[in-house]
Amino acid sequence: MSRLNHLARLGLATGLLLVLSTGNTEQQSEPPAGMAVHADVDRPKPTFMLNERDKRVHGLKPFQELVDHATAGSVLRPPPGVYAGPVTIDKPLTIEGDGKVTIDAGDRGTVMMLNASDSVIRGLHLTGSGDSHDTDDSCLDVRGNHNIIENIEIDNCLFGIDLKQSNANIVRANRIRSKDRELGIRGDGLRLWYSNDNLIEKNQIIDSRDTVAWYSNRNIFRSNLGRRSRYSIHFMFANDNVIEKNEFYDNAVGVYFMYTERGIVKDNIISHATGATGMGIGFKESSGTIIEHNEIIYCGVGIGSDISPFQPDTTIEIRGNRFAYNGVGILFNSETGGNNMRDNIFEGNLTQVAYGGHGDNNNSPKNVWIGNYWDDYQGFDRNGDGIGDKSYELYAYADQIWMEMPVARFFRSSPVMELLDFLERLAPFSTPDLILRDEKPRFVKPEGTA
Repeated sequence: MSRLNHLARLGLATGLLLVLSTGNTEQQSEPPAGMAVHADVDRPKPTFMLNERDKRVHGLKPFQELVDHATAGSVLRPPPGVYAGPVTIDKPLTIEGDGKVTIDAGDRGTVMMLNASDSVIRGLHLTGSGDSHDTDDSCLDVRGNHNIIENIEIDNCLFGIDLKQSNANIVRANRIRSKDRELGIRGDGLRLWYSNDNLIEKNQIIDSRDTVAWYSNRNIFRSNLGRRSRYSIHFMFANDNVIEKNEFYDNAVGVYFMYTERGIVKDNIISHATGATGMGIGFKESSGTIIEHNEIIYCGVGIGSDISPFQPDTTIEIRGNRFAYNGVGILFNSETGGNNMRDNIFEGNLTQVAYGGHGDNNNSPKNVWIGNYWDDYQGFDRNGDGIGDKSYELYAYADQIWMEMPVARFFRSSPVMELLDFLERLAPFSTPDLILRDEKPRFVKPEGTA
């Protein structure tokens, strides 16, 4: 017993010592990396000798020599040609390539590392990174603030442009392609990690893996083009981002919000997000987002929502969008309420709206539907005010089978399911689920959105 008392006293003394040394019994919260301080988060970059790089770069002049001889704050205009990488920039510098300068790292490591602020990198062709995910081999690492990255041609790189703890940069009019790999093992075309207040504008990201923004707030993604990748943009713990006037085609997922707060998605075109996980816009435990004036067409699912909005007393506003020719216009995996659908167009979808395991035929749906246009509305507008005379109501008949049993989704819209649905509507042998009720459906389709 005395030994236990000794241990208890020792533990108490240790606790008091910690209190005296910190001045607080609670854990001290440090500012997140990239917010106020800069931490070294990169894995050490390996050094490759020239003989370890592809032979195509053996006779090239190292670009590093030009950078080393340039004074801080100066403008470097290298002679046109092909140079050997890698390159590390540790001072403010403007590099003007005019589209005539190529830097090739010979398929090893990262091509260019910008570890400075207030710099401009423009008009270069960066190519030939390594293929290691362990060291995040990329064409361009950005680790500074207030830089301009513009008109860069990036190809044959694992990762394209990688921003970590880098704020208030402009990434504009770059053309990014990954290495020719299977989709899942390509690198991200553009990645933001703890990077805030950046402008991502007029870039083309094609045949990459993802564009990701993790722990990155208040960034603007405007007028970008994304093709044949996995996620056009994937947000995780990233708040107050704006996605506007982009075009995303043939990606598995258009825009995905995971554990995020707020955010605006407006005036975008998201098309042909197909496949087993094809989705135009997705939510996972996210809140406070505005989805406005987008064209979401030819996707497996137009909008997919899982436990969103997540925070109490928040909403997700979905208004003025066009959902056309999708497998499912909007799919809710839970009925949490807080989603407000106003003035949208639903046309040509195999299923307008669905709930995964809805099963709530005794209560009205908790989401708000008002003023939407439905191409399967069966009613009239006798007074000519543009609003249907009766409510639009959507019920699930035989569709309950595939909504509540995911394994049956393969047979959705098959002849057997269509026959069952017809018989259910003709003479219901079970109570159908009320999916939604729109009290003021539009009778005339509004003009186009995005």
